[in-house]
Amino acid sequence: MNRRKAIPSLFYPLGLFAGMLGALGISLAIVILNLNPPESDVQLLFVFMLGSGSISVGSVYIFNRLGVFERFTSLRWAMLANIVLLVLIIFLNVWLTAQLMFISQHDFILTLALLIFAGVVSTICIFFVSNAWIGRIHRLGEAARRMQSGDLSGSLPVHGNDELAQLTTAFNQMVSGLQAVETQKRHLEQTRRDLVAWVSHDLRTPLAGIRAMNESILDGVVADEETRNRYIQTIQTELFHLNKMIDDLFELAQLDAGSFALTLVDASLHDLISDTIGAMTAKASQTGIHLKGQLDPGLDMVRVAPDKIQRVLYNLLDNALDHTPRGGTVSIQAQREGKWVTVRVHNTGSTIPTHDLPYVFESFYRGEPSRTQHAGKRGTGLGLAIVRGFVEAHGGTVNVVSAPEQGTTFSFTLPHP
Repeated sequence: MNRRKAIPSLFYPLGLFAGMLGALGISLAIVILNLNPPESDVQLLFVFMLGSGSISVGSVYIFNRLGVFERFTSLRWAMLANIVLLVLIIFLNVWLTAQLMFISQHDFILTLALLIFAGVVSTICIFFVSNAWIGRIHRLGEAARRMQSGDLSGSLPVHGNDELAQLTTAFNQMVSGLQAVETQKRHLEQTRRDLVAWVSHDLRTPLAGIRAMNESILDGVVADEETRNRYIQTIQTELFHLNKMIDDLFELAQLDAGSFALTLVDASLHDLISDTIGAMTAKASQTGIHLKGQLDPGLDMVRVAPDKIQRVLYNLLDNALDHTPRGGTVSIQAQREGKWVTVRVHNTGSTIPTHDLPYVFESFYRGEPSRTQHAGKRGTGLGLAIVRGFVEAHGGTVNVVSAPEQGTTFSFTLPHP
C-alpha cells in the first residue's frame, strides 16, 4: 500500500515537469526558426513560458493530490472540469504572453475569441462523447448490483478495444466463473443430499433385515436348522455389504483429504489381472458371461501399489459384470502405448447414456434416477470414484467410451518408463 502511494508522489510530478520542458523546447524552436527574434526576446519568452508552465503544471498536480477531480459525483462533470481547467490554463499563458507585447492587441483579441470558440466546442463535444463511456460504466455498475443480489444471468456486450472493453471482458469472465462455481455448488449440495438419502437407505435396509432375522433366531421363531443356517448366512452377507460400504467411504475420505499415500513396488501386471479374473470367474459363470483377458507380450512388470491397482481392476470388472446381460462378454486387455500402459475393460450388450458419461467417475453418482440396482447389488456409487482416485494417485488417467453398437469400455493408464 505504501509503495503504491510512493510511486505517484515521486514520478508523477517529474513526468509533468518533463512534459512541460519538452513543450517549452518545441515552442521556442518554432519561434526561433520562423520569427528569428532577438536573443533578449528569446530569453524573456523563455522565462515567462517557464513561469506560466510551472504554475500550470503545479496547479494540476495540487488539484490531483487534493483529489479535487475525485469529488465529482459524475465522470461527465469531472471531464468537463478538466476541459475548463485546460482552457483557463491556455488563457493564462496567452494573456501572459500578450502582456510581454509579443503579439498585438488585435491578434490577442482574435486569438482569445478562437480559444473561447474552441473551448466551448470542446466542452460540448466532450459532453456528448462522455455519454458513451458513462453508459458503459453504468451498465457495468448495474450488472455488479445484480450480481450482488445473486443474479448471475447473462453477460455484457463488449464494445471497442479500450480499457473499458477490457474491464467488461474481465467482468464477463468473472461472471462465467461464478456461474460455474454456483452450478458446482448446487451439484455438490444435491450430491450431499443424495448421499445422506442413499447411505441412510443402504444402512437402514440391511440393519432392519439383520435385526429381524437375529430376533427370530433369538426368540426361537426359527425352528428348523436349515432356515436358521440360511438366516445366519444372510446376516453374514449383509454384514459383508455394510463393511464394504464403510471401507469405500473411508478410502474416499482419505482421497478427498489428500492424506492418501502409495507404497510403490515392482509388481506383475499379468498376475494382478489373472488374480482379478480368477476372483470374478464364479460370478461370471453364474450369469453366463464369458470372461477373458489379454496382455501384450513383453509387458509385465509395472511400478505400482499392487493392492490399489488390484482394487481398480476388481471394481471395473465387477461393474462390467453387473451391467452385462446373460450370454455377453467381458474382456480385459493391457497394452503398452509409448511411456504408458493402458488397461481396458470392455463389456458387450449394455451402454451408458451420453448425458451420464461425464459424471460416472464422480462420487455417489448414479445414472439411474431410482434406487433400482442390478442383480440386487447395493452401494453408494463409490466404486468408480475410487477407481479414479487410485489411478490419478499413480499419475494416470481414467476414461470411458460407450456406444450402442460397441458396448462400454472403461480404461485407465499407468506410467511405464
